[in-house]
Amino acid sequence: MRIEFDRDTCTGMFQCTAEWEAFEENREDGKADLRDAEEDEPDLFVREVPEDAEFDAKMAARVCPVDAIEVYDDDGERLVP
Repeated sequence: MRIEFDRDTCTGMFQCTAEWEAFEENREDGKADLRDAEEDEPDLFVREVPEDAEFDAKMAARVCPVDAIEVYDDDGERLVP
């Protein structure tokens, strides 16, 4: 499973940080950061989700009020918009 985080879309509500510790508040920028992610495109960060964090990653995506987080299974099917 992988997660994609569009940091440009992020509005800094930080709801994702309460759901998964891989998301951190960046108060200086007013946006969240996704730890251990690689920047795939400008402001689009991608990382693999460990099996023990799959539920938390999905919850982080579900609570994002601006849909800046998407979760995909290993076949590339989007699980959470």
